[in-house]
Amino acid sequence: MFTGIIEEVGQVEQIIHGSLSCRIRISADLIFSDLKLGDSVAVNGVCLTAAEISANTFTADVMAETMRRTGLGRLVPGSRVNLERAMPANGRFGGHIVSGHIDGTGTVLSMKREDNAVWIRIAADTPIMKYIVEKGSVALDGISLTVAEVTAGSFAVSVIPHTAANTTLLDKKNGDSINIECDIIGKYIERMMKPATGITEEFLKENGF
Repeated sequence: MFTGIIEEVGQVEQIIHGSLSCRIRISADLIFSDLKLGDSVAVNGVCLTAAEISANTFTADVMAETMRRTGLGRLVPGSRVNLERAMPANGRFGGHIVSGHIDGTGTVLSMKREDNAVWIRIAADTPIMKYIVEKGSVALDGISLTVAEVTAGSFAVSVIPHTAANTTLLDKKNGDSINIECDIIGKYIERMMKPATGITEEFLKENGF
């Protein structure tokens, strides 16, 4: 599990594409203080397993399903990526619950500066937009952010200077793809409300909710 608080920005050193999958090698500094083989690292919000570690690089295998759901396949050597190690049991929960399981990608529509912040508007399809709630949480390329505004087919976040300086968000340009992970709590609630679970609106009313 992750929190969406980016630890550092790494760099893609090599990416080898298979027919549907890829193998990616990333260099960094901070995360290697305690990174071990088999550990999870969120790369632009995608939970990957460190399969090889050498000096200041780690290598991970990316399966076909991950390639379909995320923008990892668009990375090239030299691409900057947001990195976060899995949260330790005694760590601070600075962001929100982030699983590293991407729901899909959105498209950057615009960036607009407002005093010390930058507003970024993202277009997304209905299967993602139904989980986007104003003042709720969303992870964009692994970054925990607050949804500031929701309209039909898009939503906006406002990025503070610290986030802008310590992530890749402002590297984005209009038309670029971005990984989106919706708040997992909403997805669980939706699943539980389906008739097969026995939890319906009538059931909740009868039990005082």
